[in-house]
Amino acid sequence: MRLASSFNAFGFSLLVMMTPSLRAQELKLEDAIQLAIEHNRDIANAKLDVARSGEQIAALHTNLLPNTNVYALGSQLLRPFDFTIHRGELGSFPSTGPIPSNDVKFSTPLRPMGLVIGKVSQPLSGIYKTRLSLASLNLSKQIDQENVRAKSQDIVRQTKNLYYQIQQKESSLKVTRETVLLYRELERVAKDYVLKQVALEPDHLEAQTSLMRAEQDQLTLGDEEANLKEQLNQLLGRDVLTEFTVTPIAESGALPVDLVAARERALEQRPELREAKLKVRQAEQEVRVKRADYIPEVSAEFNMFGLLNYGSFLPTQSTSVGVSLSWTPIDWGRRKHQIAEKKYSVDQSRTSEADARSKIIIDVDTRYRQMRQVQAQLGVARLAQRTALEQLRVTKRRFELEAVLFKEVLQVQTILEQANNDYQQTLSKYLTAQAEFEHALGEDQ
Repeated sequence: MRLASSFNAFGFSLLVMMTPSLRAQELKLEDAIQLAIEHNRDIANAKLDVARSGEQIAALHTNLLPNTNVYALGSQLLRPFDFTIHRGELGSFPSTGPIPSNDVKFSTPLRPMGLVIGKVSQPLSGIYKTRLSLASLNLSKQIDQENVRAKSQDIVRQTKNLYYQIQQKESSLKVTRETVLLYRELERVAKDYVLKQVALEPDHLEAQTSLMRAEQDQLTLGDEEANLKEQLNQLLGRDVLTEFTVTPIAESGALPVDLVAARERALEQRPELREAKLKVRQAEQEVRVKRADYIPEVSAEFNMFGLLNYGSFLPTQSTSVGVSLSWTPIDWGRRKHQIAEKKYSVDQSRTSEADARSKIIIDVDTRYRQMRQVQAQLGVARLAQRTALEQLRVTKRRFELEAVLFKEVLQVQTILEQANNDYQQTLSKYLTAQAEFEHALGEDQ
């Protein structure tokens, strides 16, 4: 009866020590994922790449509009500009005679002078080339957007994995703390039995060793949990020293998965396959851009020419409207080789697309099999947990009948706590495998 009263007192003290205390703010998984998507630095940099692509498109779009150019020159002649119009050089007529009647000499004064040339040019054939380049840049922007999706999905996967690892560490810590309490009570009882010469000293030493080993495990698990929390804080883009707790592990139902449908879904959603398809289209577009180099540069132009302070004889201003053409008919095969190079890029892109498709199918199948295996392990862990619980119930009943020692009750309870810990760890592995499978499907969250 004295042992029974000791056991009841121990149970009460254990219950008091297990009462929840004030804890740091609880962080739910969905909140962690949202924080990661909004504040992760890698995702922010990937979004900046999309913004840069948008600015490149806006800059290239200006090539569709008229080009304006003004050239001004202020100068001082170092030598006078002299020329002569000889007698009769402008003609000779019966009524007037030769024009001019005598040689006329002109000389520009040595003074500051100016030259202004203005030009407004509207590309004509260049519009087609610019639109081809714009289509290529738009594809580049879509590729950057798929990179953002890929980065976001990877961050979500990392967030889930770290969160589940923290849940597992907290579950293990809970079991370890309870184990420490059990071994402390066992060490106290063993010491008391040695003093009463009911037990031997090796029993006391064994209890002390088990207690110290459990305390060491508690310290190690606490440090590992702190490391994981710092990593998760960094992933969420916040102060790494932010204190928080996670929700306890909750069992979720098994996913009804159709593997064939999962493969099709992954091939439709995975960003790397979308990116590979976009790169094929971009490579084909680059071939069109290079072929457009054969087209002459044709533009409509308005030109203005002005002279400042050159003298009264020369015209001070001249304007013209016309069409300009620039073309290189012979390039010694340069454009031909450039187009051939782009065609090789198309072939490479198509090969990469096929390779990405195969890798995605392999990834989906592998993640599916891993999830199925862990699900089977979860069933075994659940059954072991129920077995340990039933053993504890029977042992307690036998203890009440004084058929077993208190030490055996503690040992069976330790087995139950270990079974609970194994179950929680297996459940965490299953959730992690499920998160990996969702990532393989290309799920955004």
